[in-house]
Amino acid sequence: MSERIIWLADYLLPLAIPGFLILLVLEFWWLRGRQSVQGYGGRDTAASLTMGVGNVLIAALTGLITLGISFAVYDQRLLTIPMTAWWAWVVLIVTEDFCYYLFHRFSHRVRLGWAAHVNHHSSRYYNLSTALRQSWTTPFYGFAFYLPLAWLGFHPLAIVVAHSINLIYQFWIHTETVGRLGPLEWILNTPSHHRVHHGINPRYIDRNYGGIFIIWDRLFGTFEPEREAPRYGLTTQLTTFNPLRIAFHEWAAIGRDLRAARSCGTVFRAMFSPPGAKLATGEQTPEPVDEGTA
Repeated sequence: MSERIIWLADYLLPLAIPGFLILLVLEFWWLRGRQSVQGYGGRDTAASLTMGVGNVLIAALTGLITLGISFAVYDQRLLTIPMTAWWAWVVLIVTEDFCYYLFHRFSHRVRLGWAAHVNHHSSRYYNLSTALRQSWTTPFYGFAFYLPLAWLGFHPLAIVVAHSINLIYQFWIHTETVGRLGPLEWILNTPSHHRVHHGINPRYIDRNYGGIFIIWDRLFGTFEPEREAPRYGLTTQLTTFNPLRIAFHEWAAIGRDLRAARSCGTVFRAMFSPPGAKLATGEQTPEPVDEGTA
């Protein structure tokens, strides 16, 4: 394995963080006093940054375990794909993004996934700080969606690099300062497409799951263009900026539903039904029970 790839796997995402913060400050300065966009809220931005720091720390703590699992799968690989070839990186970045699409769709359509992902959608603001409002629980399971890449023959450290590229790309699409981008909208996930994803307008809910590319949404029927101004947050908004409540409010709601369950079927539905689905009692589980944004 090339030393360059090992270096990228270790440092690519951490090195991007100062750039994230610089761009965040520039966007904040640019949006000051502009009435056409919501801009920034102090407590909301602080909550987003705290969530981002927590995600980085938890991912670092779990990283050795998840990487070890990836290497165990790689030992049973079908092929050995040469990561010294340029085409291997093209194939990896595209297939990694497809895995991200599956992970992201799971995170919206299965309640356990939503419990982990909901905090990213809990802000009523849509700016670059929202990109940093990351989950404290997806590091424990999200890696599983990328294990097929190791089984196919992509080196686990190369997968880490591709995933870092995906996350870095997604930072800049969390903004209202960039309009539509013409022909690029057909292939790439853009700020316009991702504003739709964060919108709680009825036509926007559960749409545009792609990371770098929007082609998966076009292929699998989950694409929606930006037709009207999005409203951001959750269908039941959070009213707290407490990071612990933002991170765990839906897990707490699942716990309450499990304690009230009286059958195996209700237990199953409490964990695996889509967010907001009705349980056997006929009651609708609140999508986010607390207070929030998305």
